[in-house]
Amino acid sequence: MHVRPRLLIASTLLAALVAVLTACSGHPDRTAAPVRPSSPSPSGPESPATAAAATPASSAPAPTPTPTATPVAASPVAPAKAPAPPAPVTRLSLTAAAPGGALHLVRGGPAQEFTVTVRNGNSQAYRHLLVAFQMEPLTGEPGDLPGPAAPFVLERRDPATGAWRAVDLRIATDVKPAHLYTGGAALAPDAVRTERYRLRATATGPTGSSPLVVYAIDADAAGGTAADFEHPGHVSLPLTTRRLV
Repeated sequence: MHVRPRLLIASTLLAALVAVLTACSGHPDRTAAPVRPSSPSPSGPESPATAAAATPASSAPAPTPTPTATPVAASPVAPAKAPAPPAPVTRLSLTAAAPGGALHLVRGGPAQEFTVTVRNGNSQAYRHLLVAFQMEPLTGEPGDLPGPAAPFVLERRDPATGAWRAVDLRIATDVKPAHLYTGGAALAPDAVRTERYRLRATATGPTGSSPLVVYAIDADAAGGTAADFEHPGHVSLPLTTRRLV
């Protein structure tokens, strides 16, 4: 009998049929084809997770650069100045001025004015600086009448009141020591003092020419002090005296 071939054929057909049915029905025993991810709908709402994943992380704001000061070019350093040399030492000076540069007097005539200016230096201050006057006796001329004890009258104008006050005029051939003088006024360093004087000749006495010597005297100078410091300044004014007729 030929039964086995038939059974074999039937079994084969049955297995093929089962395989076909399984493929058609999506049987779990068959491996499913991989599913391709679909793109999200452009109009559909997104889940927070999806939005977070889709939104790029915002970066922190870049720090604002701090402006830097523009470097200032340093000016060239000036060379150090050499110290100023000390001021030269100056001493007192004395000047006398009269109209025409001289005194021309007439016996019994009017007085003639002149000025004396004292300019102190920077080396010393004076507590008692005195202006003193001296002249030598006139020799006289033939016909001169005997003169009085004071053939000349010297006066100083008081700057405070404008009044004229008598001043001593020494007539001699020697020099009076400075420590024998008294009086005088203070004079600071570099100070200047100008005073007005006037001189007239009396009606009688000798005539002739003799310079009027003006001294600046330090009345505080001690005896034996050098003459340049006793008499820190002196000047002469030419003086001529004549008769009226």
